[in-house]
Amino acid sequence: MGAAVELDAGGRAVRLSNPDKVYFPEKGYTKRDVAEYFLAVGPGITRALNHRPTTLQRFVDGVEGDFFYQKRAPKNLPEWIPTARIAFPSGRPADEICPTELAAVIWAANLGTLTFHPWPVRAGDTDHPDELRIDLDPQPGTDYADAVTAAHELRSVLEDHGVRGWPKTSGGRGMHVFVPIEPAWTFVEVRRAAIAAGRELERRMPERVTTAWWKEERGERIFVDFNQTARDRTIASAYSVRPFPHAPVSAPLRWDEIDDAEPRDFDIRTLPVRYAELGDVHADMDQEAFRLDGLLELADRDEQERGLGDMPYPPEYPKMPGEPKRVQPSRARHDDDGGLA
Repeated sequence: MGAAVELDAGGRAVRLSNPDKVYFPEKGYTKRDVAEYFLAVGPGITRALNHRPTTLQRFVDGVEGDFFYQKRAPKNLPEWIPTARIAFPSGRPADEICPTELAAVIWAANLGTLTFHPWPVRAGDTDHPDELRIDLDPQPGTDYADAVTAAHELRSVLEDHGVRGWPKTSGGRGMHVFVPIEPAWTFVEVRRAAIAAGRELERRMPERVTTAWWKEERGERIFVDFNQTARDRTIASAYSVRPFPHAPVSAPLRWDEIDDAEPRDFDIRTLPVRYAELGDVHADMDQEAFRLDGLLELADRDEQERGLGDMPYPPEYPKMPGEPKRVQPSRARHDDDGGLA
């Protein structure tokens, strides 16, 4: 698979073993191709990960092999890569890598990392998110175009409540919208703001958008996955490579681009060309830090005027205060009928 090589990553030499190992058989892309992609978009992915505890999604045998999530920093972590301590919903702590330079990205790529999953917090305060992340997830029967339609209205919802979002492709059919915020609220409060935004979007587009947690209730609509804001739930970073045969990436976009964008057009070959021309179109995110007062006031009105409280957490989470029962509606109806069909 070729002798190991050293790559210059921002002035630091990083060893890349087996550079000719094929990661994307359909395209013939190798480990070195992936590493060189990350080098080409270096400032962009470094910004997206900077000082964030990060889970690594590793594909040591390429996209056709098994993968796993590396949450805890490995024992062979170089001393120049810092870590940050996070707490899982169970309360158990872990030290995750916390990239601060491009060399850390290339080091992780050498381990087979394609997708980086940063927490929405910085190392200095891992209990208060500094990003509100909204995942627009197409359900069966919908596609990227439907996500775009929802994203435009979501932009209005956010701006009507005093915040601004930055859109990107998910690398698949969906879209992500990130909002930089002041680190003044807990994970529970940020999730509450995401639920409020999703419910308002659903009210404006009831036939096209849903916040229904249970799949049986979603229909052919775009699901606003509010639980992606729960503690220890993460979203693929901008510039991450996604594990599909054509090597797509999660591509940052400007709002005026999303209608004409085609997610398949953004891959490890094409995005460096775009990046060389436009740079990081989300570079200005770090210059903003919005407050969530408007969305949290909306959440209060939903609760007081509409009787809309919390939503279910994922099944692996401990029961949360004020959370409704975690039972799918059809099961609940079945139980209420005494088990009769």
